[in-house]
Amino acid sequence: MHDAGKVTIGLVIFLALVSAPFWYNLSSGRASYTPEVEYPKDAESCVRDSAYMAAHHMDLLDEWRDQVIRDGQRFEETPDGGRRECSLTNTCLGCHVSKEKFCDRCHLYMGVEPYCWECHIIPEEL
Repeated sequence: MHDAGKVTIGLVIFLALVSAPFWYNLSSGRASYTPEVEYPKDAESCVRDSAYMAAHHMDLLDEWRDQVIRDGQRFEETPDGGRRECSLTNTCLGCHVSKEKFCDRCHLYMGVEPYCWECHIIPEEL
């Protein structure tokens, strides 16, 4: 029982390290911050609803990539019976023309670096 002080100090240090990100976000105000993205004003509709696209756009783009590259299917049927091209460049970037105002705000906030731009051309800023 002579090591109780060392164990207590070790637990305090461990808890401080584990909870450091929480305390950092709480003190810097980032925990309540969410980025504001600019949606296109003249767009008729997106390929999916906004909530789905915010959470799963990367899954959709991966699906499209596999569908086009592996299966040769360049178009998908929309819920209203139309056809839409499975293309980041021709479909998504047709409305979301500002990478800085649309893509970068969330990606920087989340700390992710998408590899889209290794192949696709970055749209010109308006």
